[in-house]
Amino acid sequence: MQTENRIQTIFNSISDDYDHMNDIISFNQHTIWRNRTNKEIFVKPGQKVLDLCCGTGDWTIQLAENQEAEITGLDFSGNMLKVAAGKTAQFNNITLTQGDATDLPYDDNTFDIVTIGFGLRNLPDYLSGIKEFYRVLKPGGQLVILETSNPESKLMNFGFKIYFGKIMPVLGEKIAGSGQEYTWLFESTSKFLSKEELKTMMQQNGYINIKVIPHTFGTAATHIGYKPIEAAM
Repeated sequence: MQTENRIQTIFNSISDDYDHMNDIISFNQHTIWRNRTNKEIFVKPGQKVLDLCCGTGDWTIQLAENQEAEITGLDFSGNMLKVAAGKTAQFNNITLTQGDATDLPYDDNTFDIVTIGFGLRNLPDYLSGIKEFYRVLKPGGQLVILETSNPESKLMNFGFKIYFGKIMPVLGEKIAGSGQEYTWLFESTSKFLSKEELKTMMQQNGYINIKVIPHTFGTAATHIGYKPIEAAM
């Protein structure tokens, strides 16, 4: 609970500057990663899509471009959802909900697609999240995870740690007045699963046809998996 409270406090405190800081600290790479990932997602009319840890709603909006699909954005932070509400007000097919991604308020087999962008590493228990996503997916449904990652190259990994561990908190302090909060990005990324570990976790918990797409020298990755059509809950 202490970790959950810390995460909620962090994201509540940086909500107003979150979009601007994301562009700066990632050199706008996060948009490129998301656009590349979206090429693997095909939202169809009538489908139900759940965007977990939706934050300020950027990915939620992209998913809602097919206006005949139902998009739900869920986030733990009330302040982040307030920003998202302003950005998504024109979309009649978006519903925003405050909730816990490891204890979802939805029935089994509800969603055709579940996405989570830069949120899995913030969960206190990755495995609980992976299992919960599987539970709410319909048989045949698609899980899409976009997340920061540690580069495999020792040289790239060294530079990654210097930038995220030393430089980024300074930028956060100067631009958003929240240097301590931005140290969490480095902490959460450093301890997060490797690309192969996340793939294995997905495989061990029922997902099939898993595809891993690395981005920008391995500093981020997309993992895509499917719930078997014959899956029985």
